[in-house]
Amino acid sequence: MTREPRPQKWARKQAAPLSETAFTLLVQGVLDYGIFMLDPQGYIISWNAGAERIKGYEAADILGQHFSVFYPPEDQSSGKPQWELETAVAEGRLEDEGWRVRQDGSRFWANVVITALWDEKGVLQGFGKVTRDMSERRAAQQALSERRRLFDHLVQAQETERRRIAWDVHDDSIQAMVAVAMRLELLADRVPEAHSAELRRLDATVREAIGRLRSLTFRLHPPGIDRHGLVEGLASHLDDVVRSSWGMDYSFDHQLDRAPTPETAITIFRIVQEALLNVHKHARGSRVDVRVTSADGGLLTRVVDDGTGEPMSVDGAREHFGVIEMRERAETAGGWWSMHSRPGTGTTVEFWVPNPLPLPASEPKDGTP
Repeated sequence: MTREPRPQKWARKQAAPLSETAFTLLVQGVLDYGIFMLDPQGYIISWNAGAERIKGYEAADILGQHFSVFYPPEDQSSGKPQWELETAVAEGRLEDEGWRVRQDGSRFWANVVITALWDEKGVLQGFGKVTRDMSERRAAQQALSERRRLFDHLVQAQETERRRIAWDVHDDSIQAMVAVAMRLELLADRVPEAHSAELRRLDATVREAIGRLRSLTFRLHPPGIDRHGLVEGLASHLDDVVRSSWGMDYSFDHQLDRAPTPETAITIFRIVQEALLNVHKHARGSRVDVRVTSADGGLLTRVVDDGTGEPMSVDGAREHFGVIEMRERAETAGGWWSMHSRPGTGTTVEFWVPNPLPLPASEPKDGTP
């Protein structure tokens, strides 16, 4: 097999070439990579210490065998080894990741590069093959994917439970209390004035409780986040709650490279929601600024108020349930959370969570057939 020889470029002609002996020692001594050569038909003609460590064969046991011995039976029967050599010849090189087989029959996940080697006349002399054991990296990636699946299930389960509680409170507790308020109002009009005032005070107390429960159901399951995503959900919450209900000014800035997954969006929304609630309850401020931006493969969020700063200090709020919930949500998602404030300058809640691509519906299994 021949082809036109490729021109060679020498960046530093004055540098002394590496001696053949030194180069052989370099290749033979590498332990992290299996480096060996194949003849033009795919038979093994050299073997280094890294190949022995990764694949388990000593040189005397493997030299002269066809390299297809490293492939699982399903790849051998499909002709994958020969296809890889043909592709390397046609394109100059081939890179692949997949299962390979050690001498003891166990499998490992390998990154493989096959390079076609030509002499100065364009005649194929064989192939250089470099193999790296990627089993640990793949296991780590699978563990990360599994953690993400568990996180997604946890977020979905939490939101389902919040929705159920919100519906139960709205359809049961609130309706029952509304009926009680109506009865108290009717009774207040029918009893003597001496008792009417007390009944009206009870009616007012019940109606205040109804208002608090309705606020609770809204916090448990605010409309918009499920259907419209993070940006519209936050914008709606800021307008409906911060401005309309609490009478505070706000700004909302967002610069997202791409929309987050539903679970990531819910996590960010819940942390911002809790931070805003703390601002309303403790900060005694008049304005809050929310900013969400893409950063470092995730989403960085800041909630800044112009309040007193003191009630939101870390020392005073370390064990506050809302603070604990915000931190745990961020850390469970694989991110971080922080809060810092100074008296008279307000408080900043800042957190980052990863924004991974959606998980595929299914992933390849990692066992033997």
